[in-house]
Amino acid sequence: MNIYLRIIGLFFLTNILMTSTTFAQSTAKKSTIKGEEISYTKDGLTMKGYIAYDASKKGKRPGIIIVHEWWGSNEYVRTRARMLASLGYIAMAVDMYGDGKIAEDPKTAGEYATPFYQNPELAKGRIEAAVMKLKEYPETDASKLAAMGYCFGGSMVLNAAKMGMDFKGVVSFHGSLAGVPATAGSTKSQILVCHGGDDKFVSKEDITHFRNNLDSMKVKFQFIVYPGATHAFTNPEATAKGLKFKMPIRYNEAGDKKSWSDMKKFLAKIFA
Repeated sequence: MNIYLRIIGLFFLTNILMTSTTFAQSTAKKSTIKGEEISYTKDGLTMKGYIAYDASKKGKRPGIIIVHEWWGSNEYVRTRARMLASLGYIAMAVDMYGDGKIAEDPKTAGEYATPFYQNPELAKGRIEAAVMKLKEYPETDASKLAAMGYCFGGSMVLNAAKMGMDFKGVVSFHGSLAGVPATAGSTKSQILVCHGGDDKFVSKEDITHFRNNLDSMKVKFQFIVYPGATHAFTNPEATAKGLKFKMPIRYNEAGDKKSWSDMKKFLAKIFA
């Protein structure tokens, strides 16, 4: 039995390593992408974020804020920032928690994330501080801004949009939908929700309420479901973390690629 378990473990590890390598290599024009660690302040804290852009590209370009999963502002969102930079954007991976804190387990992640679910204004203020930092860069076209987020981050950018932040659009990848409601005239952003069809963390009731709320407020949105995809389906590390912490999360390559393609079309449309 022990030998069998080792074989299964090696199988998963090999697949995760191969997937992670492919994911990391997917950023185009590596040599011209400039990525830098940056600091900014909010609520008496030093926030440690990351900005990426194509140094070979001249002039201003749309700016995109990226909000991390509940684990914190780790290498995953930095990779996504570089991927967006390769598409011609300037992207900033934000630090919602401050001091670059990273959670090593679900208990700690929950402790870090809970205050932002309980107090949406706190999250909105942290995102606003990141936007101000992004606008300092001469490469940023301040008239063309968007936000995207993963899991916890997806929920945060949806709330920011519904609370009236001035983004052209926001994208949620496997984010919670049980946030603040949109109110009449409050939501300026178009919305794209990329949702896993097998996500156990989002109830059918949450989906129905979310869609009905946006419909009633006449908010422009797309809600795309990726069959077979679980919560955290875009992150190559999800499978290993799911096994380690006994969480119903797993990487889904098809869903990851399709949702990224859908996001690219969405961004091209809102920035046209």
